Amino acid sequence: GYYEFEGVVSEMISDYDGTRSVSSSFVSNVFAMMTLALAISGVSSYWLIASEFYLNIGSLGIMVIQFAPLGLVLLMGFGYKKLSSMALTGIFIVYSVLMGLSIGMILLMYTASTVYTTFGITAATFLSMALLGYTTKSDLTKFGNLLYMALFGIIIAMVVNWFLQSGMLDYIISIIGVLVFTGLTAYDVQNIKKLSYQVQDGAEDTKKMVVMGALNLYLDFVNLFLFLLRIFGGRD
Repeated sequence: GYYEFEGVVSEMISDYDGTRSVSSSFVSNVFAMMTLALAISGVSSYWLIASEFYLNIGSLGIMVIQFAPLGLVLLMGFGYKKLSSMALTGIFIVYSVLMGLSIGMILLMYTASTVYTTFGITAATFLSMALLGYTTKSDLTKFGNLLYMALFGIIIAMVVNWFLQSGMLDYIISIIGVLVFTGLTAYDVQNIKKLSYQVQDGAEDTKKMVVMGALNLYLDFVNLFLFLLRIFGGRD
């Protein structure tokens, strides 16, 4: 979750009394913004590779590309209540560009066929789980809490393996990562649907929630893609 934003979402969902209808425009706007962010990242990744820009950025540039996106996510999460919807949108766009550059650096290690195949599998998996999350009548709250605990464990394991450099542990982490983000996709989409019962179309808070909801889904998609990429390999 993302700090204050997640708290607002949880409070609004818990207040839902079942008498309102789904705001289809809210849900579609979240997916549209998430798709736009992915497209921006895709163009950014392609440009980095095609222009061979990565050859000229130096070690400092690489560090900025790697760590700046994390800083922007933290800024959006902690500053959710204070920042305007326009500011959040601007930060999200910059974040998408930087993430595209970061992903591009990773894609350099893999063959083009592996990247395309993995993207297709990721898209199919994401869409299937998004549909499941939107249509299921089962409450995924407890399921989601377990997944976030597992995600925390993955982060710790990745830090440990940074020192160990174990190929087997990396493979296990990648498999668990795929399972976690596959499940989180369904969980996050269900939360977005629940949230759509509470929002007021056109309101400032609603616009801000669209951005943060899109960020959640963007992270689900990108992390699912990267973990699948590590499993399928195909490095040059």
